[in-house]
Amino acid sequence: MKRFGKRMAGILCVVALATLSFGGMAWGALKVGMVTDAGTIDDKSFNQGTWEGVLQAEKELGVQIKYLKPGGTTEADYLKEIGNLYDAGYRFIITPGFKFETTIFKAQNRYTKGKFVILDGAPHKGDYTPEVNENTVAIFFAEHEAGFMAGLATALQLKEGSVGFVGGMEIPPVQKFNWGFQQGVAFANENYGTEIVMSPENVLYQGTFSDVAAGQQITASMYDRGVKAVFAAAGGVGVGVINEAKTRAAAGKEVWVVGVDVDQYADGIYQGEKSIILTSAVKRIDHAAFDMIKAEQEGAFPGGQTLVFNATNEGVGIPEKNPNLREDVQQIADEIFAKLQTGEITVSAERGDLIK
Repeated sequence: MKRFGKRMAGILCVVALATLSFGGMAWGALKVGMVTDAGTIDDKSFNQGTWEGVLQAEKELGVQIKYLKPGGTTEADYLKEIGNLYDAGYRFIITPGFKFETTIFKAQNRYTKGKFVILDGAPHKGDYTPEVNENTVAIFFAEHEAGFMAGLATALQLKEGSVGFVGGMEIPPVQKFNWGFQQGVAFANENYGTEIVMSPENVLYQGTFSDVAAGQQITASMYDRGVKAVFAAAGGVGVGVINEAKTRAAAGKEVWVVGVDVDQYADGIYQGEKSIILTSAVKRIDHAAFDMIKAEQEGAFPGGQTLVFNATNEGVGIPEKNPNLREDVQQIADEIFAKLQTGEITVSAERGDLIK
């Protein structure tokens, strides 16, 4: 199925008609900057996904690009690098993650001739009341829909047994991945006869996005309890989850990991082309970054708006290719995704009666 081919065409068509470029720049002259969050530019998660969209813009749109990695993760650290980019002429700046919310609130007011895109967050002054200026776009994702698709595919592939979830910080995007995943498992159990269990002891939030060792230890305990697959929405903690699975798979054990944010299949390769990544709950972070850059060049930057990338506009889902899923599982997943797009099936963004 062509999951992400639309590339936000619907949203951008609307904003092109409704919004004029804020201080637009000539085609090809745009200088695009990015400030990373904690971790590296190749973190296999949010930093990397965002940067891949920027790299695509460099290749396809001819923009100049640069990223800066702050010395720390405080608002002051972030603002310093935004200022450095701005002073160097990079007036279109993309930031990945909710930790930039108060930073972008200040930056959009301080650098009024700049443009800002914040992914997975909205600017606020510390009171969590969003204030999105005309030179800023806030973008969110329907993580619960991505989690649902991953949970459905996991249950259909495994058919029976126990699965687990390892989250990083217990914040809304991570929680929605968890809740959606559980709904996907429940949907498969109710509609396709699978018998997959998620017990409370196998649903954990580690508390950070950086403790690789903790991720590995938590996952080892889950596998020791008989868990077959672990959904990791945890940044660097998730690297530990993948490491543990790769070690066990290399020793002949059958264990799986469900990736997050980007297609993590390559990260799970442990022998030849064999990977422990069953599938991934994908947020098209790269598309979000690219589409906003393209909108700016076309004079259609949707300044002042908050956008949501979801199943309807193909902003979330699972990868088009999932080598570890059977053909019949992929077919069902495609059919269910189409129903998510039309609204025939809906996924709750709330916890409801699910496991904590």
